[in-house]
Amino acid sequence: MGLKCTVLGAGAWGTTFGQVLADAGNDVTMWAIEPEIVEGIRDHHHNAVRLPSVEKLPDNMTATGDRAEAVKDADIIVVAIAAQFARVALTEFKDLIPEQAIVVSLMKGIERSTKKRMDEVVRETLDLPAERFAAISGPNLSKEIAAREPAATVVGCANIDNARKVAAACTNDYFKAFVTTDVIGLEMCGSLKNVVALAVGMARGAGYGENTAAMIETRGLAELTALGKAAGADPKTFAGLAGVGDLTATCGSPLSRNYTFGANLGKGLSVEEATKVSNGVAEGVPTTDAVVALGDELGVPTPLAYAMSRVLSEGISCSEMLSLLFGSEITEE
Repeated sequence: MGLKCTVLGAGAWGTTFGQVLADAGNDVTMWAIEPEIVEGIRDHHHNAVRLPSVEKLPDNMTATGDRAEAVKDADIIVVAIAAQFARVALTEFKDLIPEQAIVVSLMKGIERSTKKRMDEVVRETLDLPAERFAAISGPNLSKEIAAREPAATVVGCANIDNARKVAAACTNDYFKAFVTTDVIGLEMCGSLKNVVALAVGMARGAGYGENTAAMIETRGLAELTALGKAAGADPKTFAGLAGVGDLTATCGSPLSRNYTFGANLGKGLSVEEATKVSNGVAEGVPTTDAVVALGDELGVPTPLAYAMSRVLSEGISCSEMLSLLFGSEITEE
């Protein structure tokens, strides 16, 4: 027996995740603010604006622009809104969410103005207890999952039974969900890896090869793990799908906006030029300074994030960025 699921935000990942839920046998309602997207999904089972690669979305998927109608009687409400707009968008839903619904965040990022993680933003805005909030993060490039290529993810919730409920709702024959109670680790993996992806993209754009990329990814992962541990996350999370898995997918893929943004910087474009080309700022850009600030606050060195923040603020070159990564003293790994 399928559940009633609602996805708030019909971007590429939101729509793809809606298809995942529908393929798992649930009834899915997409909510979007753009009338043409609502009409496309509802009347033609197609999201030409955000997910043109899928010719026909499942029959058990529909859409509405009406907030109350979208979340009415929902068992699971998935939030897939751009991280920086989440607070504003969710405020409108605060009094509409059913009392039993589990709210799931697909968002990866740190809120620029408050430096808060998405779990904090969602729970604060909706006044939600921890056991009714779940985060989902993993190596999940939307275009590949939209094509139903095999993938896995991690569902985190303080209440493991609710994590299992959400995992069961989104597991189908090509998509598998694992569970954890480490919401902080999951959130940190998902947002912080974007900074590493910017650096790897930059090195690739500047013409460096596999060794350089592997070095940045591995040192970056060590930096994120140390930050996570200091913030109360389980280091094991960083070694799993949400950590090393997501990092590998994001850093190895031209489908990743962060990678592409970094590659443009590596080719010599300025931040302004790269923003124009990529049609907006990649999430890793605001996250970089948040990582440096978090490192200062927790007393954890963040050489990679610091080097990238200088790239973004001063325009230092890729070779300068790499030399900052190392420092001059010999240290233990």
